[in-house]
Amino acid sequence: MDANGRRTEMTVLVVDDTTAGRFAMGKLLRRAGHQVVTATTGRAALAELDVRLRAGTLPDVALVDVDLPDISGFDLCRRIKARPHMAGLPVVHFSTAPLAPADRCQGLDAGGEAYLVMPAQPGEVDAVVRAAVRAARLRADDQALARRLSLLSETIIAVQAARSPQELADAAADGTARLTAGPAAVFVLGPDDELYRGTSRDRTSLAPPDKGAHRTVAALLRRLTRGQTGVRITTVPAPLWPAGFFRPGVEHDARLALIPTGDGRAAVCLATPTRGVRRVAPEKEALVARLAQATVLAAEPLLMYQVERHVALTLQHSFLPQPHRLPELPGVEVAVRYVPASQEAEIGGDFYAALRTPQGHLAAVGDVVGHSLEAATVMVEIRHALRAHCVEESDPAVLAERLDRMLRHYHPQVTATLCLVLIDPGTGRVRIANAGHIPPLIIRDGKGADYAKASGPLLGIGVPHPPPTELVLDPTDRLLMVTDGLIETRGTDLAVSMEHLRAAATGALPGLDALCDTLLDCFGHEREDDIAMLALRLAQ
Repeated sequence: MDANGRRTEMTVLVVDDTTAGRFAMGKLLRRAGHQVVTATTGRAALAELDVRLRAGTLPDVALVDVDLPDISGFDLCRRIKARPHMAGLPVVHFSTAPLAPADRCQGLDAGGEAYLVMPAQPGEVDAVVRAAVRAARLRADDQALARRLSLLSETIIAVQAARSPQELADAAADGTARLTAGPAAVFVLGPDDELYRGTSRDRTSLAPPDKGAHRTVAALLRRLTRGQTGVRITTVPAPLWPAGFFRPGVEHDARLALIPTGDGRAAVCLATPTRGVRRVAPEKEALVARLAQATVLAAEPLLMYQVERHVALTLQHSFLPQPHRLPELPGVEVAVRYVPASQEAEIGGDFYAALRTPQGHLAAVGDVVGHSLEAATVMVEIRHALRAHCVEESDPAVLAERLDRMLRHYHPQVTATLCLVLIDPGTGRVRIANAGHIPPLIIRDGKGADYAKASGPLLGIGVPHPPPTELVLDPTDRLLMVTDGLIETRGTDLAVSMEHLRAAATGALPGLDALCDTLLDCFGHEREDDIAMLALRLAQ
């Protein structure tokens, strides 16, 4: 019966090798309002089921005689249940011969739902058939719910693992598509009205919606979630919902699951089409609502981080001198590069500096340990302290000691690496103080490249710093200083990465810009940390 108590018509496969048996069973079932399909043998029944499976018209139940001429009804049941796309088909065995209880148990053990002893009253046959179908459908519903809950759990795990709002939108869109068995789009609207869009992987589009469509959706989401708490399910008609988000160039009404963040400054929207496709069932829609709740919880820290990252990057860029604004360093040529980490990585505290001092020119590259807005602000303090101290003191080791004391006094929980190079442009004399940093790489024209033998403790741990390492640069030599973000790779020893850097620098074209660009091309793609780089040489 359906939800309103009406008897529903079913298709019944009757497998019986006797003409009289097929006729009698067919007449009885048709009188009860069912359609009947017949087969004379077990193999014929399997062939009929294969044809109907390909056509998407499997019967609702199979009535199988136990005594078939080729294979027994029990074996036929086992073969049906062994096929993944037929396993849910209910099987009712019947026999006109009296069988012992053990034989009936054999039918149940084979996977059958019931056993009829013929002749039986018409009402009994109809009741057993309907009960078998009803139990199979309930079982199928339970299995479908279990699959959907498993899909929901898998999607929530993927959503929680996302490292950026874009990854989050993509993961949620794929999960929504799997839950609803149709196309889906997910939108994460940031506090600055930046819209991140994810679409399910099965959506093929030659031309995704333009910026105007995204602005329309952003404005719509902002209006619909204003003053809202919790999940809201609503439908937006096609004229108000831009075409192309579900299928290229096609208009659809959009069924939206909307939820704002706790502070109401951002929102998440899971969207599925309703025009031209079957509407999502209520039980699936409830799971989509649960997914929306999980998605907004995962979105809040990612969006907060995006804001923090923007502040940190703005802070770094505002205090790091741009290449065209570096101070004049008579007798020395300098090239610098700064590359923020990829969008999925956290912000760091990398920096560079090039300064004039009474005893020569001071170059510095450093990295505050950690990845946060705090690391960026401490970087600014170290750089300003360095600028202040070098007005009266040029010795790199003394400067390292002073910066160490400053860091321990104001930020006792923070450490930093720093390499300081003081160069006399008249003589090429170089003095190096290295506080836990990658030492400078000296690239000698036609003679390879070697790291300066300069080492020392991190800043912020209170260990005395050794005297500076001294060397002399020839006019054709280049000195390179980098932060470890350029070469550090998870799972690879830093010494191995440093050797790769040395080899790449040796093969770079002449010139400072060529050196920096070559190394960025070799190592600087999708790094998990910021990159700061400074190269210098005596002016030609």
